[in-house]
Amino acid sequence: MLWITSAAAATTPTPATTTWESDKRTELFFGGTRRDDSAITPAEFEMFLDKDVTPAFPEGLTWLPVHGQWMGGKQDSYLLILLYPDNNRRADRDIEEIRSDYKSQFGQESVLRADSAERVSF
Repeated sequence: MLWITSAAAATTPTPATTTWESDKRTELFFGGTRRDDSAITPAEFEMFLDKDVTPAFPEGLTWLPVHGQWMGGKQDSYLLILLYPDNNRRADRDIEEIRSDYKSQFGQESVLRADSAERVSF
């Protein structure tokens, strides 16, 4: 058993042996309820992703159903996580267009955006 543990530890990548990239991370928080209190279904959100998000970020993305609060009201929501190279000059414009499109299509007042710098390895 000790040998297996040692072998596993030897093959685990370390910061010195892993190739790291500097990427930006943008998290977008989309409300899941329209003004009339009807839900934006996961199927509707996925259609929005396919039409409006994936063409701008074809390399990939992650989305999760989440629960949130906005202006004192609780609602189901969606979190979109995008990782993209620092030098992607179109990303900011594309992200702002995604936010605008969602607000327009689903009658939202706002789409929260949070940006950070990340070190990533694939």
